[in-house]
Amino acid sequence: MIVTIDGGVASGKSAVGRRVADRLGLPFVDSGLMYRAITRLAGQQGIDPHDGEAVTRLAQATAIRIDGERVWANGTEMTRGIYDTDYAEALPVVSAIPGVRAALVEQQRHIGKEGVVMAGRDIGTVVFPGAEHKFFLVASVDEKVRRRAAQFVRRGERVDEDAMRKEVEMRDKVDSERPVAPLAPAPDATIIDTDHLDLDQVVDWIVNEVEGR
Repeated sequence: MIVTIDGGVASGKSAVGRRVADRLGLPFVDSGLMYRAITRLAGQQGIDPHDGEAVTRLAQATAIRIDGERVWANGTEMTRGIYDTDYAEALPVVSAIPGVRAALVEQQRHIGKEGVVMAGRDIGTVVFPGAEHKFFLVASVDEKVRRRAAQFVRRGERVDEDAMRKEVEMRDKVDSERPVAPLAPAPDATIIDTDHLDLDQVVDWIVNEVEGR
C-alpha cells in the first residue's frame, strides 16, 4: 500500500503522514528531508546551489536514510539543524534541479517498494503517480507560520516569525512555478483544507478514506 500526502511548506503533511503511517502500520518518509540533506551537504562542501551539474553529482553519490524526523546522508546523521533558515534560499534552488530530483525520486521509489506513507510536493504526481491513495493538504500562510514556529519551539530552536513567513511564501511560489515537478495536486488526489481541522481530524479523514477503499 502506498499513501501519498502532498502539500506546500508547513501544510501539516509530515505530522499528518507520521500518524497516518502509525495507524496503517506502514513506514513514514518525509521526502523533504532528503532535499534538505542534499542542500546542507552542498553548503558544507562549498558547492554553489546554482551549479546544477555539481549538485546533481552530489545527489547521485549520496545515500539517504530517514527514520521519523531523523535523517542520515551516507551514514552521517544530519538531523540537528536540518530546518535552519541558513539554507532557506538555497533549498528551492537545489530542489528544482532536474538531476537532483531524478536521483532522489529513484531512492524514494526504492523505499516505497514494500509499502509506505510518503509526504512531499510531487509524491502523488511524479514519485508514485499510480498510487491508489493520494491526498493534498492546503493551509493559509498564517496557519503555516504558526505550525512552523511550533515545530521550532518543540525542538528548542530560535523562532523568527518574519523570516518564516518570507520562507513559506517564497517556497510555495518557487515550488508551484518551477518547470520540473511543480507543487500541484494530482488530478485524482483528495484535497483537504486543514485550516479549521486539528491534526487528529485530518488523520481520521485520511485513514477512513484509505480503509474505506
